[in-house]
Amino acid sequence: MKKILILFAHPRYEKSRVNKALLEGIHRLDCITIHDLYELYPDFNVDTAREQELLLEHQIIVWHYPLFLYGPPAMVKQWMDLVLEHGWAHGAEGNHMEGKQVFATITSGGSRESYSHGGFNRHTMPELLFPLQQAAYLCRMTWLPPYVVQGTYRLTDGMLADYVEQYSQVLVRLAQSPSLNLYKGYDFLNDWIADLTNKEQP
Repeated sequence: MKKILILFAHPRYEKSRVNKALLEGIHRLDCITIHDLYELYPDFNVDTAREQELLLEHQIIVWHYPLFLYGPPAMVKQWMDLVLEHGWAHGAEGNHMEGKQVFATITSGGSRESYSHGGFNRHTMPELLFPLQQAAYLCRMTWLPPYVVQGTYRLTDGMLADYVEQYSQVLVRLAQSPSLNLYKGYDFLNDWIADLTNKEQP
C-alpha cells in the first residue's frame, strides 16, 4: 500500500469540531502519517530538511486545512515556500516530488452551493485551489480532486460521522493504488467514493 502524509494546518485547531473528528477518524490507519504543522512550528521556522525527508517516505501528499478568506492558512504557504524549493522539488535538477500524488482536504463554513459561479462565493472550490494545483504541476506531481467538507456550521453529528467515515474510505482506497482514470470527471473525491460505494453494494 502507498503511504499517505497528511500535512495538517489549522491555526485554531482546538476550536474545530469538524477537523478534530476528521483526524480522529483516520489516526489509526496504518498507511497514514498525520503531520500537524502549527503544532510542530509555532514560530513558523520550518525544518526544511526534516520535511523533505518525510516527503520522500510517502507517495501521496495531502494538504489538509480550513478555507479562510478563499485560501489556505499562512503556514501552508510558508511550508511550500521553504520545502518545495528550486533544485529539490522543481527546476532542471529538482525531481524529488515527481510522480507523487497530491490533493487538498478542505473544510469550509460555506455550503457546496455557495461555492459556484451563481453562488455567494462566485467560484467553485476547484477554481480556488488552482494555485496548489499549479504548484503540484510545477513539481511534476499528479493532482487529484479535493476532498471537501462544506457547510460545517450546519452539520449534525450524524452528518459529520458520515464525512469522517467517507474520508477514511477515500484514504484507504487511494493507498491501494486505484487507476487514475477512475477520478476523471469528478470535481471532488467525495463524489468518487460515494459512486464507488454505491456500485459495490449488493
